[in-house]
Amino acid sequence: MIDRQKIYQKYYGHCAYCGKKIKFENMQVDHIYPKRRGGSDKWENANPSCRRCNHYKRSLLLEGFREQMKTLHERIRNIYIVKVALDYGIIEIKEWDGIFYFEKCCD
Repeated sequence: MIDRQKIYQKYYGHCAYCGKKIKFENMQVDHIYPKRRGGSDKWENANPSCRRCNHYKRSLLLEGFREQMKTLHERIRNIYIVKVALDYGIIEIKEWDGIFYFEKCCD
């Protein structure tokens, strides 16, 4: 059984992936090694996650999620409204450094 409070405190109330501060009641528990791939409900296999990161990671392994995120900037450039926003200088797109919040936050 996963202790949700313990998981929430794992990264001091932040999403393990994007680093966004999350409220306890909005936290989702992500299985680092997904249950549908044989992952367990052990504390070591659980990360606090915001809804967006948990949804976007789905059942990917950590390295698959990393690769997906590393190409996000290229994929969103193809969206028409994003091209308009770029033309007008409304937004800036930059590459992600490939390091999840939990890998740099709490050493």
